[in-house]
Amino acid sequence: MSLAPAPLPFPLARRAARLVPVLPLVALPALLALPVTHGGAGPADVVSGLVVVYCVIRLLRERRRPLSPAAAVVLGLPVVGLALAAMGASSPEAGLTGLGRYLQVFVLVPAAVLILVRDRTDFRVLAWSFVGLALWQGAVGVHQYATGTGASYQGEDVRAVGTFGAHDVMGMATAVSLGLVCAAGIALGRAAVWQRVTATGCAVVLLLPLALSFSRGAWIATALTCAVQLVLTGPRRTLKVALAAAAAGVVLTGGFGIGTAQLQERIDSIARVGDAPDQSVVDRYALWASAGGMWREQPLTGVGLKGFPEYRDGHAALALSSGGDIKGAGTEYRKQALLSPHNMYLLVLSEQGLIGLLSLAGCWLALLVGGGRRLLRARGHGPGDGPEPGREPALDCGLVACGLLLWLLTDFVYGDIGGPSTMLVALGLGLAAWWALAGGEYRDAVARSTVPERVEEAAAR
Repeated sequence: MSLAPAPLPFPLARRAARLVPVLPLVALPALLALPVTHGGAGPADVVSGLVVVYCVIRLLRERRRPLSPAAAVVLGLPVVGLALAAMGASSPEAGLTGLGRYLQVFVLVPAAVLILVRDRTDFRVLAWSFVGLALWQGAVGVHQYATGTGASYQGEDVRAVGTFGAHDVMGMATAVSLGLVCAAGIALGRAAVWQRVTATGCAVVLLLPLALSFSRGAWIATALTCAVQLVLTGPRRTLKVALAAAAAGVVLTGGFGIGTAQLQERIDSIARVGDAPDQSVVDRYALWASAGGMWREQPLTGVGLKGFPEYRDGHAALALSSGGDIKGAGTEYRKQALLSPHNMYLLVLSEQGLIGLLSLAGCWLALLVGGGRRLLRARGHGPGDGPEPGREPALDCGLVACGLLLWLLTDFVYGDIGGPSTMLVALGLGLAAWWALAGGEYRDAVARSTVPERVEEAAAR
């Protein structure tokens, strides 16, 4: 008498095997959970290069084109300005280093996401990796605040910075904000009930470490993004969530007194940046003015990649300080040089000129328009309304993708690329590109290219 094999492990094995292509991308947020060592490329940067090589190998084996024509044009737009700015750099080394970094963040890694994320299941796995990283960094940040082991803020070591350290005070704020945006998108979409409930809980939990990051730029970008996500789901849900968020805020700050005085002071400082700005705001205005002066000097091509630090003092106002104070989270007190304008648009304008800014902004605008149109179409369909069974528009994927892109474009007003958390910027742009460029017609083409795999699975059954 023979026993029939248990059928359960085989479907599970097939599902696990289907996730293999996206796992290299999931490894990038996982590596950002490790303590950061400053100086040189980090583990996530090295692995991102290996991911690009892995994409090339897969494409050669599968014998299919890497990108659709539209995706190739959109993601290739930044290359024009980057090439010109690299040739105008002060040295070949600076040009090659800057070119490699920009290509990594705005072209190669987003293209890798576009290739390796094959369907909404892969998309959700990568989105959940953002949430997982945010929860870990947020937990470390809350512990730092509670134990007084964070970065220095107003003379106290209470600023939550996670494993990124005092050198990169925006690292944890970026990770937590993007994780919260992903959680909010999943919670507001049409994913499985357990995913929506879990995502809602994660979004609520992440509000605390975001507040304790004391990052005004991250607060503004997250509030704007989540508000847009809510509005897109309907006025009734928007009202309910707004009331719940207000009640949670009252309980956290009023009932438990979590960071009341410091948070209130930080929030108030947003409204008085023009009347009585602190030194950090004065420095930022001075850096913005310096970037504007560089652009007026070289309006078309800028001063060259990595050229901002070299030309800064020649255009900076006397109000610019010698650097920011770094202390806490395991770091001794020192001054950190201000080597960028803390505004991505002005950084590109000063180093790459109008050509570079228009090429990069054109790429982002194309993703925003394409993703927004697809999101509006997905919002009008319910489960089962898609062109074929199981192919209905994934509203949660659209909310996550457009939310990530909107957050980045808003945060670029207050910050620029730099530090390990920049890898999250590249992955976020990749998810936005997948939704805008491969979430529909091209996704179907990729699905058709995997028909042999489905035939093999059917034969195995």
